[in-house]
Amino acid sequence: MRVLFVTSEVFPLIKTGGLADVSGSLPSALQNLGVDIRIMVPGYPAVLKQLDDLKPVASLNNLPVIEHAELLMGTILDTDIKVLAIKAPGLYERDGGPYVDATGQEWLDNPVRFGILSKAAAVISGPHSPLTDWQPDIVHCNDWQTGLAPAYMKLVEHTKAKSIISLHNMAFQGCYAPGWLTTLALPHSNFTVEGFEYHGQLSFLKAGIFYADSITTVSPSYAKEIQTAEFGFGLEGLLSKRNNELKGILNGIETDEWNPESDPHLVKTYSATKLAGKKEVKSALQERLGLQIDANAPLLGVVSRLTHQKGLDMLVPIMQQLVDAGCQLALLGSGESSLEHAFRHLAVNNPGRVSVTIGYNEPLSHQIMAGCDMFIMPSRFEPCGLNQLYGLAYGTPPIVNATGGLADSVVDTNIITFKNKTANGFVMSEASPASLLSCIKQALNVFNNDEKAWQQIQKNGMQQNLSWDKSALEYLAEYQKLLGKQS
Repeated sequence: MRVLFVTSEVFPLIKTGGLADVSGSLPSALQNLGVDIRIMVPGYPAVLKQLDDLKPVASLNNLPVIEHAELLMGTILDTDIKVLAIKAPGLYERDGGPYVDATGQEWLDNPVRFGILSKAAAVISGPHSPLTDWQPDIVHCNDWQTGLAPAYMKLVEHTKAKSIISLHNMAFQGCYAPGWLTTLALPHSNFTVEGFEYHGQLSFLKAGIFYADSITTVSPSYAKEIQTAEFGFGLEGLLSKRNNELKGILNGIETDEWNPESDPHLVKTYSATKLAGKKEVKSALQERLGLQIDANAPLLGVVSRLTHQKGLDMLVPIMQQLVDAGCQLALLGSGESSLEHAFRHLAVNNPGRVSVTIGYNEPLSHQIMAGCDMFIMPSRFEPCGLNQLYGLAYGTPPIVNATGGLADSVVDTNIITFKNKTANGFVMSEASPASLLSCIKQALNVFNNDEKAWQQIQKNGMQQNLSWDKSALEYLAEYQKLLGKQS
């Protein structure tokens, strides 16, 4: 089985968010299952610089706007994962990020940049492919940036290959003015409700959902949520219509990178059977962040974008009360200036109790995940989420809102779940400051008063299989279904 995995970012080459993590981990797990998989990604400077043994393999001609691009192939360093990079210097080799310029403004030619990515994938999968030695049976697309690929495959290239699109976040849809239809050489006859038209605009994401042979998303709960007005962002009707082709598969984590037994960022490693090392990590974290070194002080951790979606505004009005009750806070993140200011204010008013680091620091994110006693993640919506999975792996019980992947991975602690050893965290009853406070107090009650029970909750999370192995098998089953083979 040959699979072309098309994405706008892939770790460790280029990353802005969780899509990169999935794009780096899932293909590797699928390859271990015998899938002949290649990743296709734009040839950003970071990608071209980091790929090993990079060589030209084909020319892509008759492309919209740019006419011509080179297709290069290399491998991700220290792996045997093959990557096809589209070398189009005018589109991809520029300062700034994959989606925005150095000032944070969206690239005005993003429709072309990601239209070309979609077109190239479709060409590679079709009868006019310049690759003579390899052609995919399945094109696996990811989010709006690759949404036009299934449309090109069906309407323009007339490929035999099947397509699947994975939805990582419905909030981003890639909607642009209808004039781009001509620029991207898309058939105007399909600019309708039964096609890729969305409120008078060309929607990349709608094109993917409408024309793909199969649709997946990153958790079973999110698959249900996106069929509602609250989470479907206007596409809930189409998703409900395609319910039979829609499947939620919970993401895994990269257990080589996120593992408290081998994490190089920690002063001491530990495991579910040897938890003592976690106390040393906590003490080192408190020292690094200028917090009072106190083993008994409940240390709350946050590693997050500071946005309304992530629900951290609900923590602000209750945090002082928690500090007054003996808690500490270690926060790492950035985002909305009002939230950054609010947390900085808390830190200034509570020296030695609250630490706020604005920005991102990979080693510190590992240290917070390991050194904190509980991890706060009250997202209003969360397609899957990875941080709660890291929290489980590191014995740092997550405190979450019951949405998307959080609902699918965190089991609330109560009499029944504790007894059957499934309890691994604490789940809010609703997205509100009062509910978050109540949930944290429930966790504190166990942490402060029953060390044995707390350790059991930690171990329940740490002993779960959080790797990509199970998820990869589910994706493989989807592929087999598409190709008419029963798993």
